[in-house]
Amino acid sequence: MATAKKLRAAAIGVGSLGRHHARNYAELGREGRVEYIGACDIDAATAEKMAAEHGGTAFTDWRELLGKVDVVSVATPTETHCEIACAFLETGVHVLVEKPIATSLAEADRMIAAAEGSGAKLMVGQLERFNPAMVALRPHVTNPLYFEIHRVSPFPNRSLDVDVVLDVMIHDLDAVQWLVGEDVKVSEIRAVGIPVISDKVDAANARIEFENGAVANITASRIGTEKIRKTRFYQTNAYVVLDYATKFASLTSLNPEASHPLLGISINRLEINDVEPLRAEIIAFLDSIENDTPTPVTGEDGRRALALAVGVLEKIEAHVGRLERQASLLA
Repeated sequence: MATAKKLRAAAIGVGSLGRHHARNYAELGREGRVEYIGACDIDAATAEKMAAEHGGTAFTDWRELLGKVDVVSVATPTETHCEIACAFLETGVHVLVEKPIATSLAEADRMIAAAEGSGAKLMVGQLERFNPAMVALRPHVTNPLYFEIHRVSPFPNRSLDVDVVLDVMIHDLDAVQWLVGEDVKVSEIRAVGIPVISDKVDAANARIEFENGAVANITASRIGTEKIRKTRFYQTNAYVVLDYATKFASLTSLNPEASHPLLGISINRLEINDVEPLRAEIIAFLDSIENDTPTPVTGEDGRRALALAVGVLEKIEAHVGRLERQASLLA
């Protein structure tokens, strides 16, 4: 159902990521897609900077936006997602909330219920689904069987309200579930992780096994010396390489009719439509509102990724406990 007037949009929390939400809404406002209301941040200087750069009004209290907007992006610390999102969802305002959806499954359930109660749209910002390489690759995915994933970055110059699993590994936990099949259940999780620089887990490895036999080995670290965001996986008759950082995707496959195996190998580098992932994500969100269709990444999708992340963290805690018991025995 198309709307007669432009959706009024604002960004809440305009730090390292949220400022790009504000920029995109402002750009879409100049293009006539939305009416850009402004940006909100608890830090007045940050909010004013966004107003100076992109126009709109600067807000320091998100409550001031109630009644003034139809759409908001929430990119505040994770512990505030539930309170802010529910306040808007309950009044019928559509919410795009950054990952992870919340700090707990109970909070995620509250957000999903708030959206269902009012009919407002709730979307979770799993940005890698909109990376041009993933967009090009997704139609070629058939039956992934084994994943090797590495996501490494230098220590971030921003607030760290969550550990590396909820901070960055959750991108790959979501992607793996999406590619394997959202109805395929997880059968086993094994994980290890350690704090290195912060007081939270900064490096972790998880092995996820699914009931259909698929296995994913995922390494995430935020204390590296370089930025790596690579996924490699095998499916029937194909080896897939996906590089989120360079926006590269390829499939290496074997032609079973070739006279010799080496003659039948072909590498297909996929053509990429290089659109900014966040812009694509926001436009998909707006499309779902205007057409009254499900959001591309639903609240349930966000909850599913959070549930898997919680499972990984529980296994990490159990492993730490075993190490501590062993150390005490040796002392």
